[in-house]
Amino acid sequence: MSDASGARAEVELVQLLTPEGERVSHPDYTFHGTDADIAGFYRDMVLTRRIDTEATALQRQGELGIWASCLGQEAAQVGSGRAMSDQDFVFPTYREHGVAWCLGVDPVRLLGLFRGVDMGGWDPIATGFALYTIVIGAQTLHATGYAMGLERDGLVGTGDPARDAAVIGYFGDGAISQGDVNEAFVFASSYNAPIVFFCQNNQWAISEPIERQSRIPLYQRAAGFGFPGVRVDGNDVLAVKAVTEEALERARSGNGPTLIEAYTYRMGAHTTSDDPTKYRLADELEHWRLKDPIERVRAYLVRHGAVDDAFFTDLETESDALAAHLRQQCLEMPDPAATEMFDWVYAETTPYLKEQQAAFAAYQASFETESASGTGGH
Repeated sequence: MSDASGARAEVELVQLLTPEGERVSHPDYTFHGTDADIAGFYRDMVLTRRIDTEATALQRQGELGIWASCLGQEAAQVGSGRAMSDQDFVFPTYREHGVAWCLGVDPVRLLGLFRGVDMGGWDPIATGFALYTIVIGAQTLHATGYAMGLERDGLVGTGDPARDAAVIGYFGDGAISQGDVNEAFVFASSYNAPIVFFCQNNQWAISEPIERQSRIPLYQRAAGFGFPGVRVDGNDVLAVKAVTEEALERARSGNGPTLIEAYTYRMGAHTTSDDPTKYRLADELEHWRLKDPIERVRAYLVRHGAVDDAFFTDLETESDALAAHLRQQCLEMPDPAATEMFDWVYAETTPYLKEQQAAFAAYQASFETESASGTGGH
């Protein structure tokens, strides 16, 4: 619930790094990394935010059709992305830009999708990162089916850390009201599938607040399906990594699914077609700016002397170079031929699709013929 200022009341969750940048302990979860690891997470989050900022600017300038921002959710994405093993696999929504970054997906490929020149140009097999899913919640069923396949292929519970694999299926708080997500919970529980359901609860399903989505904390829903749920501070990259690591290991070991609710906040708009000022109070946004996931890590690094000034200077230079690269590559993307859409329906184009493609090409050519003969426009 919200208080008089518009800020929601504090909730109990797993936290290992406070908003002030202080390390704290938790009875059930521990971050085992080094300060160098934490500095690496900081770099990941800063560059993810820069990708996000540049893409938003490109959309506002008419170079992208739309963009789904992850502003404020960098810790949830980087912490979970860095918890994965090479053999794990991700099924994302359409805003997991930080996870994509951690798994080596070229951010230029993300821009291609939102520019409308392709359907997502990265290789899911090479990256372990499936194509973005626009249909809300549909990817959780894909993820569950893939996880069931891992179990049937003998890639779960062997005790070999280089062999055992798991799946992460990402979705938002609004998607948990979708039938697909609940069906995925049923199948994952029934078949003990090696999957981590990762809900980024950014508290707004477009203009609908979380209070209208659920009368109980989202992580508690897992109990009704017969598997554990945990709520983690989604703005704490250390806690997210620790919680996700444990959930993934549980899945790989053959102990079934886990629901992680990463309690975070969407500091930007739902997409660039949304205006959050029409339904969200400014005081609420300011309340969450004080919990910025990037600033708390910076505070820790500076306070403990984990990095020097050159680290931040070099990172700023790297960030600027990344932004310039994204802009240049975006503007240089060639427009695809309209007939290409038939090439990417199946791995091998069917005779029926080839026939459709030829008919469509002839239809397009008819306009050129009319224009050349001077009859166009009549």
